[in-house]
Amino acid sequence: MNRYALWKYIVIAVALLIGALYTLPNFFPEVPAVQVSSAKAKIDNALLVTVEEALKAANVTFSGIALDATGIKVRLADPDTQLKAKDTLQAKLGDNYIVALNLLSSSPRWLSALGALPMYLGLDLRGGVHFLLQVDMKAAVDKAADRYATDLRSLLRKEKVLYSGISREGGSVVMRFKDNAERDKARLAIEKNYPDLQFREAEGAGGELRLIAGLKPEAQKRIQDGAVAQNIQILRNRVNELGVAEPIIQQQGAERVVVQLPGVQDTARAKDILGRTASLEIRMVNDDPGALDAALAGNVPIGSDLFTERGGTPLLVRRQVVLTGDRINDAQPGFDQRSNEPAVHINLDGTGANLFKEITRENVGKRMAIVLVEKGKAEVITAPVIREEIGGGRVQISGRMTTREANDVALLMRAGALAAPMEIVEERTVGPSLGAENIDKGFKSVTYGFIVLVIFMCLYYQLMGVISAISLSVNLLLLVAILSMLQATLTLPGIAAIALTLGMAIDANVLINERIREELRWGATPHAALQTGYERAWGTILDSNITTLIAGVALFLFGSGPVRGFAVVHCLGIMTSMFSAVFVSRGMVALIYGHRKKLDRISIGQVWKPGAGRPAAPTKA
Repeated sequence: MNRYALWKYIVIAVALLIGALYTLPNFFPEVPAVQVSSAKAKIDNALLVTVEEALKAANVTFSGIALDATGIKVRLADPDTQLKAKDTLQAKLGDNYIVALNLLSSSPRWLSALGALPMYLGLDLRGGVHFLLQVDMKAAVDKAADRYATDLRSLLRKEKVLYSGISREGGSVVMRFKDNAERDKARLAIEKNYPDLQFREAEGAGGELRLIAGLKPEAQKRIQDGAVAQNIQILRNRVNELGVAEPIIQQQGAERVVVQLPGVQDTARAKDILGRTASLEIRMVNDDPGALDAALAGNVPIGSDLFTERGGTPLLVRRQVVLTGDRINDAQPGFDQRSNEPAVHINLDGTGANLFKEITRENVGKRMAIVLVEKGKAEVITAPVIREEIGGGRVQISGRMTTREANDVALLMRAGALAAPMEIVEERTVGPSLGAENIDKGFKSVTYGFIVLVIFMCLYYQLMGVISAISLSVNLLLLVAILSMLQATLTLPGIAAIALTLGMAIDANVLINERIREELRWGATPHAALQTGYERAWGTILDSNITTLIAGVALFLFGSGPVRGFAVVHCLGIMTSMFSAVFVSRGMVALIYGHRKKLDRISIGQVWKPGAGRPAAPTKA
């Protein structure tokens, strides 16, 4: 008899239940939606009511509206209504809010509450935008030279080296001296503190002595590689604002970055986010009352800018930047210990800490403005009075900020501005209709392949073929469930891997069925044939799947992009096929045949016996 342990049936039942639960969300289509978010303004129930009333006033019908951690999301019936809703909300809410087009899953809330979410769809299936950006490597080196020019000026002053001027020329810093002794002294000091610089001496007009400092080739390469890496990190931070699921941002070659944003329909908004930069500037406030009155009258003094603080108070700030965000090592959101208001805590590097200490020592009693520059617009976050000299490189920024804004400001400060400018050299938009067509073709290929396999197995192996077809269905169910649980991104290569997995999964069933046939052919009883067939086929199945798994792992390790996506689905499919072909099908066989004490035959198609047209089994001497 072919009995199966109870715990094995429990494992199969739990696997089927989990598989069905996590596969179910993929059957609910995505619906057009509008997402409202903001880095500055408050997102609360009052705004939710405002959005709802604005849509009703414009006769825009929506199927659902909800407030979550990322903002307000409005579900709509079709793309035309989606566009109308976006225009309506953008006009109503103004520039303080981000209104972006999006796509949302329509799966029930109870599934989402259980953590059952649909697979993310890649750009080729969902539609979206694809950008190829070129990083300006020369600008990265020039920016580094600017920093070195400032650092060298401070170093020479600290070492009391007499120089007649410092300027940047291209990617080099040129220092001018009046005698060789000062030039040699400067060179020794710089070599000691900045090992990444190399030097050459020259003479200028009128016998002027020059020391030209430039980056060593390996330092240039490190700065350029770091610029690409920093830009990639900053781009990842930026696209979070779009609410994009599984964006693809990766390096291509030495100087280019690929950005794919599945589900994004608002390409203008995507471009705006990708080009977003932010930097911190510390400036001194012009406290001259007459100058402020003149600025309010329209005569802004030369060398100053007129701003408005968040409380609405006008503020005249000197244009000279005494410290920039390039000196920031880290920035974290937190709270002011005195007022318990949201704040940003900043750590400066060594040079920045020294500069900040000098600034605060020389300007005790004066106001200092913390200016955030973003998209070419400067905004005064706070302008505190300097009470005492501040050392240690720890700075706190606070003043009329929300908790979310403190988080965003810290993120921007931590990531900084783009390390080097980037230019979009290729732009491609994949419409949702093309994505839907790809999905349709991909699923048709899987469906037709599945149907052909089922028909063949049922005709050739009869009832055992039906069992194989059911185990194949379980394999597909478990594979989709695991991909959904992992929140993997499904692309066309992934669908191809699913189709290939089905073809490979049936091999295990063929091996098992043929092994059972062989046992019956050589005279084994049906019960013994079933038992021996599964046991002896297992070794062959394991060997073949391990070799295929090795190939899949190699594709994952050495491939990139779509190849890695194919490899992930392929490797997961191998593991689910082994479980379903051996574990699940064995359980079904035990249910059908295991309770019979006497089993006359197995429904497994034609079995050729020795002497009936097939060669006899070899006999031992």
